[in-house]
Amino acid sequence: MKLFFFVLLLAILVHALVHASAFSSNANSVADMDEASVMGGLNKKYHFHKKINCRYACARRCIKSSRKNVCHRACGTCCKRCQCVPPGTYGHKSACPCYARLKTHGNQLKCP
Repeated sequence: MKLFFFVLLLAILVHALVHASAFSSNANSVADMDEASVMGGLNKKYHFHKKINCRYACARRCIKSSRKNVCHRACGTCCKRCQCVPPGTYGHKSACPCYARLKTHGNQLKCP
């Protein structure tokens, strides 16, 4: 009789642990699905590029440029393609690799 209660208690404990582990893995997947829930509750994880304000970012980038119109035009094109602009007014292109790789038809760096 004692053996029966011991086996029953062990079975209940194992069931509770399995249920708890399934619940904790569900909690993680729910946190990961917040973007997917916007897309109709699909269980796939979607990555969306964050839209930035290119006009503001390029104004900040080109404020010290001697040719502001040229800088704004080139920066705006790069920003629209890459959805990022490096911080500061010069350099720091490693913060936005796409921005740093764009070239003109003459194989010159496009982005200021």
